[in-house]
Amino acid sequence: MYQRDFYVKDSHVVARKLLGCQLVYKHHTAIITETEAYAGANDPASHAFKGFTKRNAPMFGQPCHAYIYLIYGMHLCLNITTSPKGIPGSVFIRGLKTKQKNLDGPGKLTKALGITMSDNGKDLCQCNEFMIEQGIIISEDRITQSPRIGITKGLDKFWRFSINK
Repeated sequence: MYQRDFYVKDSHVVARKLLGCQLVYKHHTAIITETEAYAGANDPASHAFKGFTKRNAPMFGQPCHAYIYLIYGMHLCLNITTSPKGIPGSVFIRGLKTKQKNLDGPGKLTKALGITMSDNGKDLCQCNEFMIEQGIIISEDRITQSPRIGITKGLDKFWRFSINK
């Protein structure tokens, strides 16, 4: 399990470092294969861009917490909070690889793992059933950096990171 200081960095730094790490959720384990960074008040695509709300509250708390929200009224998305307390930031987990298959979509991965809204706000540095561990080392030449997808603002930021095959 990584310690909190692993997450107390700019979200785009953490997003890149999470590639190849292992996400553990209850009895599931998976390698993180795709991430996106969201930088809070400095990022118009971030849920925290316009300030604190009940929905985005985990982004303003301690780093290393789950920030889970519903999109399109049907899909849950998993984010890991970054940056020091009070400075919002998060890494959106877009893709995972389990032993059985690739989970290439944020709604697919939360559904496959069984992540629910009751996991919102959980401290991944304190929970043995929901955490990030060291996984596999990914060389820099296998990392692709590109614009984030599914957003309409902040398109100039190349903060989507993925492992190329």
